[in-house]
Amino acid sequence: MHDFEYEAPSTVAEAIGILEKHNGSARLLAGGTDLIDQIRMGRFTPEVVIDVKKIAELMQMEVTADGVQLGAAVPCYQIYGSEQICREYSALADATKIIGGAQIQSRASVGGNLCNSGPAADSTPALIALGTTAVIAGPAGTREVPVEEFCTGPGQNVLQRGELLTALKIPAQPAASGSHYLRFIPRNEMDIAAVGAGAQVVLDSSGENFVSARISLGAVGPTPLFAQEAGDLLAGRPVSDEVIEEAMEAARKIASPIDDMRGTIEFRLHVTGVLTRRALETSIARARQNLGK
Repeated sequence: MHDFEYEAPSTVAEAIGILEKHNGSARLLAGGTDLIDQIRMGRFTPEVVIDVKKIAELMQMEVTADGVQLGAAVPCYQIYGSEQICREYSALADATKIIGGAQIQSRASVGGNLCNSGPAADSTPALIALGTTAVIAGPAGTREVPVEEFCTGPGQNVLQRGELLTALKIPAQPAASGSHYLRFIPRNEMDIAAVGAGAQVVLDSSGENFVSARISLGAVGPTPLFAQEAGDLLAGRPVSDEVIEEAMEAARKIASPIDDMRGTIEFRLHVTGVLTRRALETSIARARQNLGK
């Protein structure tokens, strides 16, 4: 195990100062469920590890009429433990419930999952489906980036030296909306998605027509994917098997999976369509339930 110094700042400004001082040789720790293994395996050899769980604003979660303000270090169990998030932001609750087991969920954060920037991350497609914005702080101030633009490659993202993710802003979901995230894993012992799919739909007052939709995919490209065309195909159209089939095909077209131990390209493309349909169907059912239909 590589030796490193440990810092536990209490403010964002202090964390940024430590990052600047070490000029690329520091790593941020939220839950540490990925980072500690990465250090142990020699992928990272930081001079200092900065524990951000001591920063109060990164540990706060607020649900208001305007949406959710989710601190980057809030652990998974607190997210799915909120009845309001389970009801109104269901895709996020779905994702956080399946990230590891109870011990992992007590430490792991959605912000950390996003910053790890793995193509098969479970929470990132859920965040994309819900239209989330990442709030980033750094030496030059604060900036915001749509989550679908945050990851730039496997293990890579838009964070520059001296910057850290502080929060995730999820807009309020319309009353006639529903969302869902699900994944396929090859066996219970391998807790990494072979394919993941997220969806959010807004229906009209009848519950029979799409107003809008967002579809996202995981583990079928170098980054989690926003299937914008697939969602746009649904807007203004009736809820039907034929329309959903079109969206499935559009989602499958943007997928570029690889052959690996979790599945072949052909299999994963097939599963992409299946999970997209299931994510949409569950989102529709939840939207209708919210409408009282």
